[in-house]
Amino acid sequence: MIVVLKQNPNRHQLESLIAWLQEKGIIIHTSIGEAHTILGLVGDTSQLDIDLIAALDIVEDVKRVQEPYKNANRKFHPEDTVVQVGNTQIGGGNLTLMAGPCSVESEEQVVAIAKAVKASGATMLRGGAFKPRTSPYSFQGLGATGLEYLKVARQETGLPIVTELMDLSQLPLFKDVDVIQIGARNMQNFDLLKAVGHQDKPVMIKRGMSATYEEWLMSAEYVMAGGNENVILCERGIRTFESYTRNTLDLACIPVLRKLTHLPIIIDPSHATGKSWLVDPLAMGAVATGADGLLIEVHNDPAHALCDGPQSLKPEVFDGLAKKLLKLHDFMKTVEE
Repeated sequence: MIVVLKQNPNRHQLESLIAWLQEKGIIIHTSIGEAHTILGLVGDTSQLDIDLIAALDIVEDVKRVQEPYKNANRKFHPEDTVVQVGNTQIGGGNLTLMAGPCSVESEEQVVAIAKAVKASGATMLRGGAFKPRTSPYSFQGLGATGLEYLKVARQETGLPIVTELMDLSQLPLFKDVDVIQIGARNMQNFDLLKAVGHQDKPVMIKRGMSATYEEWLMSAEYVMAGGNENVILCERGIRTFESYTRNTLDLACIPVLRKLTHLPIIIDPSHATGKSWLVDPLAMGAVATGADGLLIEVHNDPAHALCDGPQSLKPEVFDGLAKKLLKLHDFMKTVEE
């Protein structure tokens, strides 16, 4: 349920309303906008009398929300959420470039790539320490050692790191990670979502390969219901009948999610296509469609990468793409104005 308050509501009446709602076990999320203040009510609102609340002098309107996701719903939170990560802001009109290797292979490798992508305009370093692989015989990542190499790269460059958490047992190792990534295979690992919801570290949730928008948003709701509102959504392609590309990138998710939720939206064109030559046009398309950022795989020697070399860009190729993306983003802002 949403309660829209009139401008400059009487403070004592508002405090009385909030106290009454809390007595009934309702959790209240307050969103203060330029024109209105909105109270988002989460809990068993069926017991509340809409007409009684609407009759209050400070209330302009009361609406029931049909969607099962409440905290992630734009109706509850009209203003876009901006997630702060160090000196980087995700959302709020910024274009965040997250770049780095699919898998951390050595300290020298990840530090060199981190320095290269930072010089090209990336503001976050992505890299996999723990790798979920379809085949048990494929490289599974360096694990805790890989996390230490990522931290060295952060120390050398100042770039915040984003890396994937695969299992609850690994959570203590992620104390110094800047953004926890929940991969597509774990999008509906509800115990894992609950666990990251009980800490304040930003969480990026990749869309499951067959997940609907509502299922994806409900995964975000699990994290937010635990008290962690620093959630980022990442589209990485979905499984369709088309086999030419690794997945099918759903750029329609950007305007759809803009309508449904206030959370930032990141696009991963590398995993979506599986082909390095397709990363450029789809990354440009994502920026033109309004994405808040991109997650792009960069490797200094893709031909010999231990993981996903065919979809990785060389640093010099990423440099050219990053320049185009930033120019396009600036142009799109002038068009919108």
